[in-house]
Amino acid sequence: MLYFLAMMTVKQIFDLGIEMGIAADPRGVRGVKEYLNRAKKDYEKASGREKEYFDTERLTNPYIDSVVHVDDGKTKVKRIMAGIDINSADILVASQLAERGKPVDLVIAHHPIGKAIARLHDVMDLQTDVYHAEGLPIHLAEKIMDDRICEVGRGVHGMNHYQVVDVARILGINLINTHTITDNMVDQYIRQYLEKKEPYRLADLLDMLMEIPEYQIATRQGSGPTLFSGSLKHRVGKFVVEMTGGTEPSNKLYEHFSRIGISTLVSMHIREASMEKAKEQGMNIVVAGHMSSDSLGMNLFLDELEKRGIEIVPCGGLIRVSRNKATKKENSKAKKK
Repeated sequence: MLYFLAMMTVKQIFDLGIEMGIAADPRGVRGVKEYLNRAKKDYEKASGREKEYFDTERLTNPYIDSVVHVDDGKTKVKRIMAGIDINSADILVASQLAERGKPVDLVIAHHPIGKAIARLHDVMDLQTDVYHAEGLPIHLAEKIMDDRICEVGRGVHGMNHYQVVDVARILGINLINTHTITDNMVDQYIRQYLEKKEPYRLADLLDMLMEIPEYQIATRQGSGPTLFSGSLKHRVGKFVVEMTGGTEPSNKLYEHFSRIGISTLVSMHIREASMEKAKEQGMNIVVAGHMSSDSLGMNLFLDELEKRGIEIVPCGGLIRVSRNKATKKENSKAKKK
């Protein structure tokens, strides 16, 4: 792998993320364009206070749970600190590294913060299109997701959204987050990987996941791929990968999944209520792992930045695995820990 030095700004890095997220989007590029066109029409029809407070970022960013929070507009990024969850302490660490001669030019969080968490529910429409593509009638997909979107919106409304962003702003630390952007990447990666491998039984599926370095490391850490429902000898049948679209869907979904012939769910994580509903339908549930799956998606993005000569400092629960040849030795060491 040949590395090349191409100094990027914060905006260029975020724009690259958007581009990669769209390329991996389960709706396809056409579906994303249709989504953005609907946002444009909503804006054009808005008037008065509705137009005044319309988030115009929605016109160009299809993933409003992924946002540039702090950008000084001039930094050429050489070193990034990246994590799954970034809190105020991580921002302070970034500041301390500068004092120790290793300045951090940008912090990248995966999970939403600031406006991104306040608007988390606004990306969940993505799931409606995915479930319709799997064979669920559109009226059912929309009704089920409408209820869940409202539930998530109420759930995030009372949070202290800007605590971490405020610390970054005060300390002058550039900060972005890439939630659905990199969730799309892991969703596409796992779906294509399993479709190519064609697992027959659940034991085969778990073995295939365990060929992925992030899941190997997570297993050593105690949170690797796990069979939550079903037997290792059960056949996989038709499976669905649930790894993008904001957060978990409604637990009303699984009855309809079973009716359209879906036998196995491959998820990052699953709520207890959802697991019970899926089990009632006799469905198999494979939970690949939350931090490890998020890490896989982040790594696919970070590898592209690494190719451009940017140093990556992992933190915040990120299981950093580089697929660039120059760092294979580091990956090997990490897997042995």
